[in-house]
Amino acid sequence: MGDYKRHLLVCTGPRCTQDGESQALFDSLGAKFKAVGLDQGALRVKRTRTNCFATCKAGPIVCVQPDGIWYYHVTDVNLDRIIEQHLLGGVPVDELIFHRGPGCEHG
Repeated sequence: MGDYKRHLLVCTGPRCTQDGESQALFDSLGAKFKAVGLDQGALRVKRTRTNCFATCKAGPIVCVQPDGIWYYHVTDVNLDRIIEQHLLGGVPVDELIFHRGPGCEHG
């Protein structure tokens, strides 16, 4: 496995969204990452599906590690903002965050 800067975890569990929206978001990541260069190089982001974050009914849920940032109600538009502002720019999208893990800098 190649080196990566961040790991994006997307909950695709059945209680996160009922209509497969989370899976569709996950499926779109390959093309989105490739379009902005996050599929290789120093900013490379690994993506993984998870089954449950135990924060049901707030989905789709996306967690960015090692930053410890949890985003909720992620839409395709919000995912583009997360990619542009957080993954490329290094600045979390504060209004979309519902949890910051231990050791996170609070903005």
